[in-house]
Amino acid sequence: MFKKIKEISGLIDIARKVRIDILRSLHNAKSGHTGGSLSSVEILVALYFSELRHDPKNPRWEGRDRFILSKGHGVPALYSVLANAGYFPREELMTLRKPGSRLQGHPEYDLDIGIEATTGSLGHGLSVANGMALSARMDKKDVRVYALLSDGELQEGATWEAITTSSHRKIDNLCAIVDRNRFQNDGAMDKIKDIEPVPDKWRAFGWEVENLPDGNNLPSILTALVKAKQTKGKPFAIIANTIKGKGVSIFENKGNYHGVAPNDEELKVALIELGEAA
Repeated sequence: MFKKIKEISGLIDIARKVRIDILRSLHNAKSGHTGGSLSSVEILVALYFSELRHDPKNPRWEGRDRFILSKGHGVPALYSVLANAGYFPREELMTLRKPGSRLQGHPEYDLDIGIEATTGSLGHGLSVANGMALSARMDKKDVRVYALLSDGELQEGATWEAITTSSHRKIDNLCAIVDRNRFQNDGAMDKIKDIEPVPDKWRAFGWEVENLPDGNNLPSILTALVKAKQTKGKPFAIIANTIKGKGVSIFENKGNYHGVAPNDEELKVALIELGEAA
């Protein structure tokens, strides 16, 4: 099983490396999703380096916890985390979006590299997670399932059908996390279709909810994940209020970097901010 990192300083350093890998791979691909990948880094680092039971050396281990990236466009962050955890060489990150690569622009099912489901069509990831969690419960397996959603997915009717199913079935081995960075492809959420009040809506649908004012704060995320495991009889949702493009000032809270890769100059500036030579 993967050896967990207990020190916050160690997790912060991993997050820095993951951001560097994200930006380098996107720059090399010359396409992809910068803002939403960077906003989810701390969530993914907390899961893979502190919370999930998983084994990069045995990715098909039946006792592993499952993670579904419902916001499939943010997969550069997941690839970077998986590579840093040891699922595949970090050098392979430079094949992002290349013909024949295992690392396409949206995740494709491949347990050998830690991808549990094909996603990218927004709105169906939580349904996949429901099925996995219910299956584990029926088989009496001590397995937890986590799903990371974008806030844009909360405009999808299919997502709310899945949310209803989770609470109706009392799927308490399930934790949904919303990367609430407040932007989608065409701009700010509140200008396109406001979805507030997000925490209250999840509670109204029968979920236990933890609202994190700073969804990029690692201690807060870890505390919420502990609460999720301790909650019985209902599913648990973490609303992580994150920053789009987190970690690089030129990308932060900039909706125009939703689906745009950094150019040469932007990569240079970003790497300097992250303490890495260009």
